[in-house]
Amino acid sequence: MIEIRKILAPTDFSIHAGKAVRYACRLAERLDSELHLLHVLSEIIPAGPDPMLAPVLPPEYYKETEEQSRIALAQSVEPDWGHPRGFQAAVKWGGPVEAIVEYAAQNEIDLIVIATHGRSGLSHVLLGSVAERIVREAPCPVLTIRDREHAPPPRGV
Repeated sequence: MIEIRKILAPTDFSIHAGKAVRYACRLAERLDSELHLLHVLSEIIPAGPDPMLAPVLPPEYYKETEEQSRIALAQSVEPDWGHPRGFQAAVKWGGPVEAIVEYAAQNEIDLIVIATHGRSGLSHVLLGSVAERIVREAPCPVLTIRDREHAPPPRGV
């Protein structure tokens, strides 16, 4: 029997991700599972004409950015979306795929619920697909949620 005790819903706070978080929340309630929300912050490297003279961001920037992300995570779940058995929110720094896969492994996540932005064609080739890479690299099953309401129109339309 498959037991899903912990569900991870990574979010970038987009409309697409919000739909996936809502789905994960309802699923966690239905399965009596713990819901984990994760937001990944990318390291910003200030660039200048001379890499040796690139400005360094003050430590306060990182602290404030993390705190703002934690507040946004706490506010990203609506009470009518369901009541999971437990709730965890985390903010990590790094590449989104690596951070999500690492978090899932470290926290023994049983299922990842993630939005797919539905890109196709050149934008998919150039931007890649975080969801697609997570499906390939995750230590657990991945459920992708496509937001058809906000998806781009099919090609040729």
